[in-house]
Order: sequence, then structure tokens, then C-alpha cells
Amino acid sequence: MLVEAEINRMTDKLIRIQKKEGTWGFCFENSPSTDAYMIILLKSLKMKEDYLINQLAKRILSKQEVNGAWKLYYDEEPGNVSLTVECYFALLYSGLVTESDANIIKAQKFIIDNGGINQTHSLTKIMLAINGQYHWDDFFPMPIELLLIPRQFPISFWDFSSYARVHLAPLLILKKYKFVMTRNSTPDLKRLLVKPTNNMRPVESSETRFFLELLDKGISLIQEYPQYIQQKAIRKAEQYIRQRIEGDGTLYSYVTSTFFMIYSLLALGYSKKHPIIIKAIQGLKNHRYNLKIGVHIQNSPSDIWDTALISHALQNAGIEAHSKTIIRTSNYLLNHQHTKLGDWSLTSKETLPGGWGFSESNTIHPDVDDTTASLRAISRMIDHSPFVRQAWDRGINWTKALQNSDGGWPAFERGKGNTLLTLVPMDGAEDAAIDPSTADLTGRTLEFLGSHTQISKENKIIKKGVQWLFNNQENNGSWYGRWGISYIYGTWAALTGLKAVGVKSSHDSLIKAENWLISIQNRDGGWGESCKSDSLKQYTALGSSTPSQTAWAVDALIAVNDTPIEPINKGIVNLIDSLHKNDWTTVYPTGAGLPNNFYIHYHSYIWIWPLLTLCHYKNKYLK
Repeated sequence: MLVEAEINRMTDKLIRIQKKEGTWGFCFENSPSTDAYMIILLKSLKMKEDYLINQLAKRILSKQEVNGAWKLYYDEEPGNVSLTVECYFALLYSGLVTESDANIIKAQKFIIDNGGINQTHSLTKIMLAINGQYHWDDFFPMPIELLLIPRQFPISFWDFSSYARVHLAPLLILKKYKFVMTRNSTPDLKRLLVKPTNNMRPVESSETRFFLELLDKGISLIQEYPQYIQQKAIRKAEQYIRQRIEGDGTLYSYVTSTFFMIYSLLALGYSKKHPIIIKAIQGLKNHRYNLKIGVHIQNSPSDIWDTALISHALQNAGIEAHSKTIIRTSNYLLNHQHTKLGDWSLTSKETLPGGWGFSESNTIHPDVDDTTASLRAISRMIDHSPFVRQAWDRGINWTKALQNSDGGWPAFERGKGNTLLTLVPMDGAEDAAIDPSTADLTGRTLEFLGSHTQISKENKIIKKGVQWLFNNQENNGSWYGRWGISYIYGTWAALTGLKAVGVKSSHDSLIKAENWLISIQNRDGGWGESCKSDSLKQYTALGSSTPSQTAWAVDALIAVNDTPIEPINKGIVNLIDSLHKNDWTTVYPTGAGLPNNFYIHYHSYIWIWPLLTLCHYKNKYLK
């Protein structure tokens, strides 16, 4: 039987390539943006890293399109202006190319033809402003006093998502000082300003004006002298940053936040040889991953996520919990369960630490998805020792405590859904500024609680989660997934979660979802969704099938069908075929970070989701 043969092949391979510490070395591959930022950082600080810069540039050049642009994903036409500006600037700064090179000339033409620097993302403009290529006064009109606004006010610094806060604190310092660092070798990109600005603010929308007026009212509540207020806010921002530096030197384990942190500390007067900055740069260098062409800087390595998901998939494939493979993964995960209070504790009071983060270096910023993934992986070991049982109980309690009052689950912190923050005058604020309940996290959490714990289906936590999913289903029967692409991902998570907590397949909500999945199946039997869905907030077909999205769709259909209907069987055939292909569909990014800005090709996904789906098919239908 092909299904069993494929399960055995994948299982054997994963066991063979497991590292001795229990994890796997798969790449968390995003666009060349992080590679470009690393080059810019090293060159602006005059770091002697010629080999690394050469390898980073090599990867960037390998990703350039025929028209001179760079893309976030295969079907992004004609290309991405922000990413192209970043790559163009980094390559020139590297010194490995010149303005007369044909590929650079094509990139410059693409940028100008598509609106120039003016059309780039806010973070790109901030990077350019740091390097003297954009005026600080032309955007980002938020004062650093934001950090001092009382929490009880309608908006405050603490209302932002943890991801936004850890970027916002250094950015507010940089904006306050209008920090610029240029060298003789800094490329001059001002010619790429299609509409040159002269310290004139862009026209503000009524929503932006409302937000800024509200911000001013909040700041007016601080009854202190203006100059003292600013200095106090600056110290607050510096303190916030330093308290969240991880052991490897990075800020929250992210490349982007660490990049801006380094420059913000320089703005505060730190020497580039300060131990914090030296360690931060080394932490970023430790994010590098050697690819077939060049080197890539992963924004945040996926050690914990990959290890937990692979362990769970292998156990579904029949690898025993007492095997050397699973014991290694379990010990690794148990050693990386969080023991420190993080920002999440401010809205989940009286809850002990017990979550897991995404990266090995992450010790204070756990998230719901990594926590339930890790708990799945150790679920068959909880009776083996009191230590595992204690870790299990702390993880369960932490997960339950993160449930929002609306019944759904967020990623990092409960209660971070203040929609006023979506008016922040920065690109992507509607997604990055808040951390609301999402269908994928709510569905996956329900699936975990229903399949792996003894919690009653009538428990209030379960019932509220179920109702949240019912209330947030799209009219066509799908759900939008925030951390994967996109409606296929959300619908898979919601369907499997609802089934796990006892909702019957005959329920109208599940029937609508099943019919929608079947209606978008490709002729070849697989499924494929474009990253465009993520920014458009409506399902957009890719036109081809991808392994992970096919696995998600088939897995969802398996969950709601007692017998293998034709769409399932066709999907299984396509899935097995896709595992032996090597084209753009097998590397298409199906992980999401920030709409229209950050997408991920998880190198592990070609193994994890197909293996798990094949196991579910075998265990349910081939007994």
C-alpha cells in the first residue's frame, strides 16, 4: 500500500536525520529581507565580515527576478517594491556590485516604475532613515511619550501586541533622536524618491488624525514638565528593551527587532563595541543557515516548533514514546519549557509560567501554538514521571489562562485586541498592532484539549471556544488563518478542532466548511492557495497544488468523514505524488507572519503535515 510505504519512508528518514540533542535542523526560510538587513548592519558598523557578506549577497542575487525585482512569493506580480529597495541597497552597500551592473540597473528601473521609495513599507523607510536615505519627519508621527500613557486610557503602549511593542520601543527612540548613521560607502538612494520630499508630512487620513489626537490627550494626562517627560519616556523605552534581551543577545529572538534595537542603543550613546551590541550581532549571526546557494539569516529559528510537530507526527506513525527518538525530543522540549514570567503575565495574573516559545533562544516570550504543539509531543509520557506530569499540568494551565474573554485564543497574550491601535499610521498596523483571537489558534487549541486531555466537552472553556469559531466562520464556510496561508489553514484548524471537542459532522457549520474545501479542490486532486489571500482577506487560488496545503485540506476532510470519500482519496494520491516533486510548488511559502510583508517557507513542512495526514488516513481507514 502506497500510504504505508510513504509513512515508513518518511519516518525512517526523519529518525536518521535527528540531531543527537533531539531536534531537527530545518530552515525557517523567509525572504531575503533579513539577509539585506544583516549586510546593512555589518557594513554600517564597519564589521570585518567579508565572507558572511559575500554569502548573504550571493543568496540575495539568486532570488532576483528577470525584471530586476525581488518577490515575497512566486506569484507576486510584478514584484515587491519594499523588498527590492532593501535588496538593492544592501547589494550596493556590500561593494560586490556597482550601479552599472545590469541586474542593479534593472532593479533601479523596477523601483522607479513602481513608485520609488515613497511606496515602500514603513519599516523599510525607517531602515532607510537610519542610513540617511529618508527624512525622519516624513512619516511615523508618534512621540516617545506613548510609553508613559496610563494603562487605563483608551490607548497605551501596553495595548499593543508583544510583537509590535518590541519593535515600537526602539523605533520611538530612533524617531526621537532622528538617528542617522552614514559612512563614505553608504549608497545614495535619494534618486529613487519619485516625489522628493522636503521635510513635509504626508497627507493624514481622518483615521490617522483621530488616533494622533487621542494620543495627544493621553500624553496630556501626564502632569510633568515636557523635557522631564521625554527623558523619563526615553529611559522607559531603554529599560523595556534591555529587560527583554535573550541569553543569545537578541531582542525577543527576532532579527528585525534586534536590528532596530542595535541602532536605538547607538542613538542613546552606546559604543558599537558595547557588550550588549557585540552580543546582539553575534546572536544575529547565529541565525544563519547554509543553503545550497549562499547563506540565509532566519528571522527566528523554528527549533521548538519543528521538534514538537515532528515528534507528534512520528508518534502517530507508530514510533513508541519510550523509543530513543521520542525520549530525545521529549527531553529537549521539557528542558525548554519556560520558567520565567513574561509580559503575558500582566493580563494572565496568578498563572505560573508553563508555555513554550518558537525558538530555542526564546525564554520569556511563549506562544499558544508552540505550547500546545509541545504538549502534544509529550502527551504519551505524562505517566512516566512526576517531572513530566508537572510540566504537563503547568502547560495546560498556561494554555487555558491565555483564552481571551471572547472565547478564542490569541498567539502571545490575552486581551490585546484594542482595534483603536489598527489606526496607527504605519503599514500593516491592522495586523501587527494587535493580537486578537484567531481561527487557526482557537481550532488548534480545541483540537489539543479535545484529543489529548480529559477536559469535559461541556467545560465552559471548550464551549466558549466552539462558539467563537461558529461566530467567526466566513459566509462561504471557511475560516481565515492568521499564521498560515490562509483560508485552507484556518478551515483545517477549525474543523479538526470542532470535531475533537465533539461537534458532529452533521452540524451546519461543518457541512458548509466541508463543501467549501471540496469546491476549491484542484483537478489534480490537491489544494493550493496564494499568499494573496493573506492581504486581500479573501480566498485566492494559487492555480497549483502545494504539499502542506493539500495535507491540511485532506486532514480536515478525514476528520469529518467516517469513510474515505473520493476527494480524500484523490487528495492522498496527489499528496504522495507531491512528495517526490522538486519545483516551485514544494518551496512555496505557506507560513504567514505579516500580510504583504513576511511569509515563510518552512523546510520542515514537506515532512510534518503530509506525514501526519497519511497517518490519520491509515489509522482511520486502513485498520
